[in-house]
Amino acid sequence: MKIALLLACLLFPLAALAQDRDFSVSAPAALVDTGVLRHILPRFSLKHGVRITLVEDDGDVQFGAVGTPVFSGLDTLWHISHSDAAGPELFINWLLSDIGRRTINGFKVDDTALFSTDIAVKVVVAKPTFDGDPIAGERLALLHCGRCHVINDSNRMKGMGQTPSFALMRTFEDWQNRFATFYVLNPHPSFTQVKDITPPFSANLPPAIVPVEITQNELEAILAYVATIPPADLGAPLQNQ
Repeated sequence: MKIALLLACLLFPLAALAQDRDFSVSAPAALVDTGVLRHILPRFSLKHGVRITLVEDDGDVQFGAVGTPVFSGLDTLWHISHSDAAGPELFINWLLSDIGRRTINGFKVDDTALFSTDIAVKVVVAKPTFDGDPIAGERLALLHCGRCHVINDSNRMKGMGQTPSFALMRTFEDWQNRFATFYVLNPHPSFTQVKDITPPFSANLPPAIVPVEITQNELEAILAYVATIPPADLGAPLQNQ
């Protein structure tokens, strides 16, 4: 009797822990009808001693179009969202593990695998857009920047020393940021004023040359023009023989 009571006391916390991890799962009918959940859920349940209930809506774990991507199939990339409870957390970690992935990939209908965990989430990089007037930007670039930089063929013989041309700077990966913030990059702060952005020149440190004075709208026009310039063709990299 004492031994039975002792075993009951020892097993009760384990049973309570398992019950605390029980959770429900919901998924669109198209996914449920394939039978893949009836393939996945019992395997997880048996391994971890967790009871899972399949419900129509608002499960603790939900398969759909939002959340963590887990597998593809039926022309859909299936995601999973879940509550922060212990059971759902354990389930998502299991799904993303090697054994969980093998379980998903192993589900077949008529010897054909319907789902795959070999997924690649495409990252779409938005192309930058420029609201300025590129025609005005070309004129402004020649006026303000052409004193040092080669802007295009119209001033190709008027650049200063080692100052890079606009076409060369267009080859830089961060060209947009460089042009947008040129007024804080040396040597520009000593002679450049952008209205309502840069502080006035110090009274005891006046610019040594005629200052460049532009507005934010004019800077956006220059950016729009620079975006139309093809990057310089620097040729193939040198190779050692």
